[in-house]
Amino acid sequence: MLERYMRKEMEDIWSRQRQFETWLDTEKAVVEAWNFVGEIPTDDYQKIEENASFDIDRIDELEQITHHDVIAFTRTVSESLGDEKKWVHYGLTSTDVVDTAQSIRIKQANDIIEKDLIDFSNELKTLAIKYKKLVVVGRTHGIHAEPTTLGLKFLRWYSETQRNINRFKQVRKEIEVGKISGAVGTFANVPPEVEERVCERLGLGVQDISTQVLPRDLHANYMSELALIGSEIEEIATEIRALQRTEINELREGFAKGQKGSSAMPHKRNPISSENVSGLARVLRGEMVTSFENINLWHERDISHSSAERIILPDATALVDYILNRMTNVLRGLVVNEDAIKRNLEQTHGLIFSQHILLSLIEAGWSREDAYDTIQPITMRVWETGVSFKDLLLKNNRIVGSIGKEHLTQLFDLNFHLRNVDKIFARFDM
Repeated sequence: MLERYMRKEMEDIWSRQRQFETWLDTEKAVVEAWNFVGEIPTDDYQKIEENASFDIDRIDELEQITHHDVIAFTRTVSESLGDEKKWVHYGLTSTDVVDTAQSIRIKQANDIIEKDLIDFSNELKTLAIKYKKLVVVGRTHGIHAEPTTLGLKFLRWYSETQRNINRFKQVRKEIEVGKISGAVGTFANVPPEVEERVCERLGLGVQDISTQVLPRDLHANYMSELALIGSEIEEIATEIRALQRTEINELREGFAKGQKGSSAMPHKRNPISSENVSGLARVLRGEMVTSFENINLWHERDISHSSAERIILPDATALVDYILNRMTNVLRGLVVNEDAIKRNLEQTHGLIFSQHILLSLIEAGWSREDAYDTIQPITMRVWETGVSFKDLLLKNNRIVGSIGKEHLTQLFDLNFHLRNVDKIFARFDM
């Protein structure tokens, strides 16, 4: 991942230093487990626990000879020990260490992402409550439809974030697992008790069955959830971008002192953060596809997934962390232009109340078809001339005769569209 899109905490997790630290943690946990079941003498275990270490330069040097990163690692570790080195990697295959250690790092990344999701959710909740009753025009197909509230927009995203949090917690349980089951997963050279002890020490669950590798549907499901999180971020970003357009101007990203919008046009204030996360969300979805391709391995394993995962797992977790933080900051600095909101509500001269008129005529005894066909030509005149919809309706004797001038005027009250907002909010623990 480019440093530009990776925050320091996540960068540390996916560093080579942390990679080998987690490999060593796994190797030590295995030695401790072998000691627990009575296979390795306590003295040898304690020497390995206290003295085993690695040097990345030496690993690189040995890998040039062995062309095998795990062998280069275990030989480097052995060089830091005495005769007890014979127990390093005892009964294991490479992926016992690699997959289990990778799950440790995924768990560490997940701690960050879950916190990010909660912070993001709290910001949406704050905005939902703050703008609960601020009426804005709703749009379907990009066209003015009926009034809604800005708070309901944020509440809908808050709800979606709660689903993402719940899904993420579930997928964490699936992906944060280890396997210490040997070359093809049969426990021929290492008993299940060792696996259980290792995973307990490392804070991981135990995968119920594996081959030489953890099943890759686990990783595909995990990547799917990361892509869903990214897609929600893009959904919100797209709405902000659309509402920041000059002719709408209802929402704007904050603009810092000294910030520039365009190298050519000094007046520009562009939604750069929303555009940025929209693009990165697309990358996330592409990496999800790769994770699905990784499910299909030959027999008990091949390594076609390995090279891909060295890219997509650090990338995806780093991107989710980055875009959640960036969009949270956008929400914290969001500018709400209430004057533009009011102007846009009035832009169609009352047409946003057309369904309310339609239903009132039906309640007065008209057929739906008759009411619709009577109202629609009037709405077309409003589109063409800009004359007030209410004024044209008041000139229609048949409509006025059915529902009366006073009631007709009351049908243009925005508060009608707020009457169930409290009930919607009551569905949430806010």
